[in-house]
Amino acid sequence: MKKIVLATSAAVYVLAGCANMSDSQKSTATTTGIGAGIGALAGAAIGSATGHSAGTGAAIGALAGAGGGYLWSQRMENQKRQMEAATRGTGVAVTQTQNNELKLAIPSDISFDVGRSVIKPNFSPILDQFAQGLRNNPNAEVRIIGHTDSTGTDAINDPLSIQRAAATRDYLVSRGVSPAAFKIDGRGSREPVADNSTPAGRAQNRRVEIYVGERQAQG
Repeated sequence: MKKIVLATSAAVYVLAGCANMSDSQKSTATTTGIGAGIGALAGAAIGSATGHSAGTGAAIGALAGAGGGYLWSQRMENQKRQMEAATRGTGVAVTQTQNNELKLAIPSDISFDVGRSVIKPNFSPILDQFAQGLRNNPNAEVRIIGHTDSTGTDAINDPLSIQRAAATRDYLVSRGVSPAAFKIDGRGSREPVADNSTPAGRAQNRRVEIYVGERQAQG
């Protein structure tokens, strides 16, 4: 019981610290603090109910709650470092999101030719390295989102963006990753990250984004 109280106190302490932050910082910190507190309480309760240390359960629960349900484990950190090394100099952006997901943003000069959904040769080694990390993480949930530039109509771009996501998924499955790990989506040209009026901007917008989140193991 003492450890549950300590976990709750830690969450209150995080929220109290918001008083000295800007409005934007308060929003992020409050959300994270509330999630951490709820996760800590749930984790402590689960830990006690299953015969494990309540403190250990609280720590794991806090990590999950702070990330909206995803853990940022050492395994996730290792995969981030591996992908940073594998993609260095390629233009692929590897980041950790606020929701504790590993994100790979892969531009068109690496991934797909204009109007195509066939994976380019330069993309394959990156996906090979990525698949290795996914095979070692049975609790991974993977979202793949395809995007296009504004050239062409939605009738062309929407299915093309989905086809690019599907091609990426199928390649990873062919490298031994469980099909059950994946969800795919296509956003067409609706979410540009650069100016579509320039060739360079359109190249950035023709991209695939891969998100990986790790759930706490059940049982």
